Amino acid sequence: MDDAFTLLRRAVDLLPEDAVAENGQTVGDVREEIGFQEWEMALDVLLEIADVQPVSIAFWEMLAEAARQMMLDRTRRWCEWRGWEVRHGTIRATLNLSGTDEGGRRSAFSGDGRLRPLWDIGSRTADGRRGLDIARLWVEFAPELGPGETAVVRLAPLRPEQWRHLEPGDVITMHEARPAVGIAEIIEVLPPRG
Repeated sequence: MDDAFTLLRRAVDLLPEDAVAENGQTVGDVREEIGFQEWEMALDVLLEIADVQPVSIAFWEMLAEAARQMMLDRTRRWCEWRGWEVRHGTIRATLNLSGTDEGGRRSAFSGDGRLRPLWDIGSRTADGRRGLDIARLWVEFAPELGPGETAVVRLAPLRPEQWRHLEPGDVITMHEARPAVGIAEIIEVLPPRG
């Protein structure tokens, strides 16, 4: 198995030479960071570029393994998440959690993809009752989300094919018990790319 530094070098080679992140960082910047042995900086720049440049599952697997070796657990999970999205598609939504006084959660949850709540996405059971579907949840730009808070989230359904009918503007509800603990409006749905 390659070490983290070799994996970062190999990941750079998978990018087009003219790939640029939103903040203006380039493939050349990554190579420079690698040359200075700034491994974590190189990883961060690769993540920034991958936010705007379509990349392969292999790219995300390399970054996930490099992050694991560098003991960057949250970054590892993020890279694994993004690889999953390449394979299965991306669903992003604005989630409004109910407050505690509205029957919502009593505490914040970690936003790093470990929570697996149930979602009402309009499914029906064989006997016509409302069905609930499972999807992991990743909170963008925040380590956690608490009662009464709102954030943009990414969803990773257990059965992605059940979610293909969703489109921007659709509203779904999050359940951990009864009643619903959150309402989400779909803002982006992207098909698989891998």
